[in-house]
Amino acid sequence: MASGILIIDKPAGWTSMDVCAKLRGIFQVKRIGHGGTLDPMATGVLPVFVGRATRAVEFAEKSDKEYIAGLKLGVITNTQDTSGEVLEERDVDVTEERLRAVLMRFTGDIEQIPPMYSAIKINGKKLYELARKGREVERPARPVTIKELEILEQQGKDLYTIRARCSKGTYIRTLCHDIGQALGCGGCMASLRRTMAAGFTLRDTRAIEEVQSASDPAELLMPVDSMFQDRKRLVVDRITEKMVRNGMISVLPHLDSGEYRTYAIGGEFLALCRCRNGKLSTIKSFFEV
Repeated sequence: MASGILIIDKPAGWTSMDVCAKLRGIFQVKRIGHGGTLDPMATGVLPVFVGRATRAVEFAEKSDKEYIAGLKLGVITNTQDTSGEVLEERDVDVTEERLRAVLMRFTGDIEQIPPMYSAIKINGKKLYELARKGREVERPARPVTIKELEILEQQGKDLYTIRARCSKGTYIRTLCHDIGQALGCGGCMASLRRTMAAGFTLRDTRAIEEVQSASDPAELLMPVDSMFQDRKRLVVDRITEKMVRNGMISVLPHLDSGEYRTYAIGGEFLALCRCRNGKLSTIKSFFEV
């Protein structure tokens, strides 16, 4: 059965689940998941996990992301992007210097109120379902971290291209809206391309058409341990391997503390493990059962 990771360059107009459904048909497997939702209008890096590799989805979701976004000033919409209904239009008199100063205020640890058009649940109801019925409910602000935020390009007086590197849970639509509010002219997101997720970049991506036309799509899958290349590699002996397979703690007194990609002598990737005070325990196992 196929198992591994595929980094798809999500096309505009598709939901992340549309991509998973298409790949489910191509690979003829039930277990497929993705590492971080992209809006239908967005394109770019969408890590997709096939078969037993779906056990790594949680690590992808928690990872930092990077985006290139179009910031449209002077327009406020109900979805916080240009796909929505225009609520208000205002004149724009913003210099690049003033925008750069405002971006500094949104860099670091900030709080965001999630948009109504999002899949977050409040009292068991998805916000976008309520929004489509014309209802708006109070949403608690959530802490996020914007690690890098810069202007890449200006196109006319009201359209900028910005780059943001941010933590899990950041809404770029909301960032654009909030920047517009801070400038006093309003704003929304005009385009979005994710350039990095889970450590993978656009260089790692494949188009859906490429996967569809492959004689053996499974050959395009990357091994699940490619997710953890930033962790140290640890090859264990057969006794320790057996303990890892049984979810037991191994005593390795000379091993430095930290997280490890853990392999059997034969090269099989066993698990992501953590060593503390000379004791090795499993964070998540990936060996075939």
